[in-house]
Amino acid sequence: MITSKQRADLRSQANTLETTLMVGKGGVTESVIAEAMTQMEARELVKGRVLEAALLSAREVCDAICEATGCEGIQCVGSKFVIYKRSEKKAQEAARLARELKKKKANPVRRGAQERRRKAKEEREKRNEYFRQSAISAAIEKRRSQQD
Repeated sequence: MITSKQRADLRSQANTLETTLMVGKGGVTESVIAEAMTQMEARELVKGRVLEAALLSAREVCDAICEATGCEGIQCVGSKFVIYKRSEKKAQEAARLARELKKKKANPVRRGAQERRRKAKEEREKRNEYFRQSAISAAIEKRRSQQD
């Protein structure tokens, strides 16, 4: 069971969805239920429409599909309805992406700043090494000139 806040969030997400599930004059058949299951596994949130030729209302179709598939009815407005079922495949993919993002240290600004600091430190070390070697060479030349 989902909460009213989750339902409201899903309704807002469904506003931008295109209608992908059509129920015609045959009503809620096995093929409609199979298509609904396929789409829910791929998308989690499915928007459907009941055609005028069907002798069922959107609420009746939504309830029948929900009963057959174990999903939840989110919204019924006019001839359209929205159903939802949590997809394990999508949940595993989201968890994998979250783990990868955590490994990468998600803040690109911070990563860029760290990279610039590291390069600046390498440049300072190279410059200091050059001047150190120059000073040593100058000292050696001075000693040689004093010994002669």
